[in-house]
Amino acid sequence: MREFLTDIQSELVTEARDLDTEALGRRMNVVGGPTEMAFPKNVGLLFFNEQPEQFFPATQIDVVYFPDGAGGDRFEEKIFKGPLGRITRDALDYINRNYLKEAVVKHPTRPEAERFWNFPLAAVEEAVVNAIYHRSYEIREPIEIRIDGEYLMVLSFPGPDRSIRLTDLQAGKAVSRRYRNRRIGEFLKELDLTEGRSTGVPKILRVMKTNGSPKPEFETDDERSYFLIKLPIQVGFAFNNKAEEQVTEQVTEQVKRLMLALVEQPLSTKALLSELNIKHRPTFLQNYLQPALQQNLIEMTEPDSPRSPTQKYQLSIKGKRLLDRKS
Repeated sequence: MREFLTDIQSELVTEARDLDTEALGRRMNVVGGPTEMAFPKNVGLLFFNEQPEQFFPATQIDVVYFPDGAGGDRFEEKIFKGPLGRITRDALDYINRNYLKEAVVKHPTRPEAERFWNFPLAAVEEAVVNAIYHRSYEIREPIEIRIDGEYLMVLSFPGPDRSIRLTDLQAGKAVSRRYRNRRIGEFLKELDLTEGRSTGVPKILRVMKTNGSPKPEFETDDERSYFLIKLPIQVGFAFNNKAEEQVTEQVTEQVKRLMLALVEQPLSTKALLSELNIKHRPTFLQNYLQPALQQNLIEMTEPDSPRSPTQKYQLSIKGKRLLDRKS
């Protein structure tokens, strides 16, 4: 508790030195009951106990990274346990140091370079803190943060209050009529981790847009049993089997034409040559098809049989997002 007060630069710090644990807990409103039967309040156990999971099982944050994508066999896992404020900061610091990358793209037509992040830290912070703030600590499921080549996802239980419409949430207009963990929110606010005024989702939308990222996605079910925040990766980034790679090359006009030809449906090489009115096949392969495949903007419909006579090409998820961003 004294560490927390020092951290937030509270005026109670000096006085706290002369108070015993019970008296200090009462001043901070995390201890209740009569003097002869004092007891810690739930928020006190969550923030000021080294092992809150003893009282609230699964009070932890699991960070899982899939270097080969969600369907791959490899993954890296880091589990954070301890006081709620500490693990929130530690998990965010871990994600920031290991998985958030900035790209710098120089343009030949203008002096200033373009800078963007695969996932902007401010949006990640809001998504994680939202999960800490609004999850139920009676449900024995951890907060899970999953990172792969397409998304950074934050999963928590249960979902948003039924008074909040998902359409309003997607538009950043949702205002909660009830706060599930108001006292937790107050402590997170003291740590400058939240404003506690239903500003988290609007900030996520604003930060993602400023970064040039696709719109975040918010998902729950009719029972509001879970809440999933999905932050799509900025389209300027791609992942290989080992680690993140920055894609700094610009999409050429030829690749753009190829992508637009595939908007409606997958097409074969022959159909693409006709659609693009190209008669020289080597030119098509070198200037259109290969660059688009290398940048993961299109993909084969039969990737396990590259030379199949029925092979076609289609827009990848990344390619679709890039076109959506340009439109």
